[in-house]
Amino acid sequence: MLEIKNVHKSFDANTEILKGIDLKINKGDVVAILGPSGSGKTTLLRCINFLERADKGTMLFDGEEYDMHSISKSSITRIRKKTAFVFQNYNLFLNKTVLQNVTLGLTCGRKMNHADAKDAAMDALRRVGMADRIDAYPRQLSGGQQQRVAIARGLAASPEIIYFDEPTSALDPELIGEVLSVMRHLAEEGMTMLVVTHEMEFARNVSSRVVFMDGGRVIEEGPSAAFFAAPKEERSRSFIRSILRRGEED
Repeated sequence: MLEIKNVHKSFDANTEILKGIDLKINKGDVVAILGPSGSGKTTLLRCINFLERADKGTMLFDGEEYDMHSISKSSITRIRKKTAFVFQNYNLFLNKTVLQNVTLGLTCGRKMNHADAKDAAMDALRRVGMADRIDAYPRQLSGGQQQRVAIARGLAASPEIIYFDEPTSALDPELIGEVLSVMRHLAEEGMTMLVVTHEMEFARNVSSRVVFMDGGRVIEEGPSAAFFAAPKEERSRSFIRSILRRGEED
């Protein structure tokens, strides 16, 4: 359902962040993008959702092909109506209630009537366990609850794919589990997800495929179980060893 080819991105003449990335995602895939800080993971995700404009690259999405550098605003809008993006820091409106945060994009961005928007929002909030907090404001919620509302906001639009950018990185350790639990349930429901994450247990046990990046390139990709059991590349092996060592130290 989604394929990108030869994606390049630089932020200045001397700093090429993405160096020819290829990636294919099929319906129902849960793809975890792993790699050290600075490897280009978040930049890739932002280019795929056109929050950043790639310098070069091609996207195939739902049978249509797009030049990722020269794509029109109308095409970006059309693609975004079929996708959702969950940010690290929730990006909720602080002056809106939980219900308003979820319905706003439906009524304003998608021109849905208020009754249908509320029905869609309530269904999404039930799926993430937040239907009992619809009148609360973000400041009254924990970080984990705010992130679950952010996920509900994405779900309410019935996306074909959801992009997650380090969805647990801003959370206290004791709150990470509730967000990962929601994501696990979505995976079990067959939701297609592309997840930039440092959560190795999620990548190992929930994702169907791992893409390991370093230095702006895809170093290795394959089924998650195989990647963690027997990574093919030395750079992948050293990354996993460092993660395991860090876990033992913690």
